Amino acid sequence: MTSMDWLIPAVGLLGAGLLAGFAGGVFGIGGGFVVVPALLLMLPLLGGDHAQYAHVAIGTSAATIIVTSIRSVMSHNKRGAVDFEILKSWAPWIVLGDGVGVLLASHVDGKMLTMIFATGVLLMSLHFLLPRIGDKSLTDQMPSGVLRMGIAGGLGTFSSLLGIGGGTIAIMVMTLCGRPIHRAVGTASGVGTLIAIPSAIGFAIIGLREHGLPWGSLGFVNLPATAAIASMSILTAPLGVAAAHSLPPSVLKRVFGVYLIVIAVVMFRNALKV
Repeated sequence: MTSMDWLIPAVGLLGAGLLAGFAGGVFGIGGGFVVVPALLLMLPLLGGDHAQYAHVAIGTSAATIIVTSIRSVMSHNKRGAVDFEILKSWAPWIVLGDGVGVLLASHVDGKMLTMIFATGVLLMSLHFLLPRIGDKSLTDQMPSGVLRMGIAGGLGTFSSLLGIGGGTIAIMVMTLCGRPIHRAVGTASGVGTLIAIPSAIGFAIIGLREHGLPWGSLGFVNLPATAAIASMSILTAPLGVAAAHSLPPSVLKRVFGVYLIVIAVVMFRNALKV
């Protein structure tokens, strides 16, 4: 590839990193809902087999979320908006679910993976857009025992399959359990770290023997894309955190809901092209 051939993917990935960092800070989501669609657009410019792009996009997204989520949780913690007790009690089950999700991903084709992603995002948007659902609190206690194991494990499985930080599901659970939206967002940033580290390692391992990967890939993790996106997300994640804490809770929920619908539409279109 010539220097000009690199220009478009480089600019696209750097831009995705800026947006992912900001979105991760605002919504506590790690930025996967931005990174995966962007990678599906940019990876063809790096070559490789079209059938591998969905897996590489998801594995690379997980790698970038490590950086974005850590930066976000540090910024939220400065505002006292991170509940570390929830993170500690959920961590073992999230990591276990992560492993299950990575194993499942190795047996799912790219089109199905993209459709799962889009459907999950669309369903999640309803929680934040419909007042009767999004403003409803079922209890003031977080899940415990078998229920916590099931929710946290399922969260890890679903998120590792999609290459996301799991913040959306975590926020939904916490708000239904009476936690303020800003504290839920801050804590969800930490959930992203718990999910992203084992997911990125897992996707790198299961893709090591695959052929037709884009240039610069270590298994299903593309290293140049990871570096470009992560370097920019570090800059904008604190800006997103500041924006989140300046928005009223009701506005923050609605903005997040609209954002999810847009991403779902983009992903359905990509699935039909696979």
